[in-house]
Amino acid sequence: MASTSNIEHRTVNAEPSPNWNLTRRKSNLRTRAVILQAIRTFFTNEGYLEVDTPLLIPAPAPEPHIDAIPAGQGFLHTSPELCMKRLLAAGYERIFQICRCWRADERGGRHLPEFTMLEWYRAEVDYLDLMRECEELVRSVAVAAGNGMTIRYRDTVIDLTTEWERLTVREAFHRYTASSMEEALANDTFDLLMVEAIEPRLGSRRPTFLHDYPAQHSALARLSASDPTVAERFELYVGGLELANAFSELTDPVEQRHRFACAAADRADRKRTAYPLPEPFLNELAAMPTAAGIALGIDRLVMVLLDAATIDEVVAFTPEEL
Repeated sequence: MASTSNIEHRTVNAEPSPNWNLTRRKSNLRTRAVILQAIRTFFTNEGYLEVDTPLLIPAPAPEPHIDAIPAGQGFLHTSPELCMKRLLAAGYERIFQICRCWRADERGGRHLPEFTMLEWYRAEVDYLDLMRECEELVRSVAVAAGNGMTIRYRDTVIDLTTEWERLTVREAFHRYTASSMEEALANDTFDLLMVEAIEPRLGSRRPTFLHDYPAQHSALARLSASDPTVAERFELYVGGLELANAFSELTDPVEQRHRFACAAADRADRKRTAYPLPEPFLNELAAMPTAAGIALGIDRLVMVLLDAATIDEVVAFTPEEL
């Protein structure tokens, strides 16, 4: 007979312990909900229609550095851009959408492979008009979130009341690097210098609109009439963090098809997945009016407003917790 001293005792029907990671995020998720509601209120008051486009699409835009996640016979969209532009072509003048997007192999303190995007499009305006509208939106949401007109992020106080900085990409290279924009493009160091030397310095005291990107880095944007080497595109930075990407829309279907072909060739050179061309979008693009559109990362906006160190702190679940 075995000695009772060798018998292992186990607790039966123990009370389950709470998931403390989820518990700690409760306050942040409450504020996130307030921010989402404030965004919807802002656009409703501005006469925008909230739309809901498919998440599963047959063909994403062929961008060299963004990989879509295959799903069934199609792909999870990396952005609702193509479908929303088709709505513009069909006569919708002001539209916005808050939706989930997916991008393969994107994970880090500021990135998730599945994330929440706000996109809005407006007919008969350009990227300068969207800069002004973006300012109004961020100020409105900051007040709703309890920040007032000041954001404290990464030990920096960012004033939303002052005139927001407008800086061209060419000027940024001159100010923050030893290379010109043209030299960086020729030497294939443009992306490296942007990430390491320029972006961390943007939006440190007031938000910064970095604008007029090189034409070859703006596949869906309209080129500047005064300087066709750059496109009417801007990105918004707060505390060194990119929050939004916007541009005056290209509406020439022939030029857009050519740019997609170039992007597809670039993807092939990089041994990335080939995508079919989005033919319905290309077929309807000629009917699209002059317009501008913008994509803003909701998770990153919440990060800034809550002074969160990582994106993990402002979402309910990270991929590793599923």
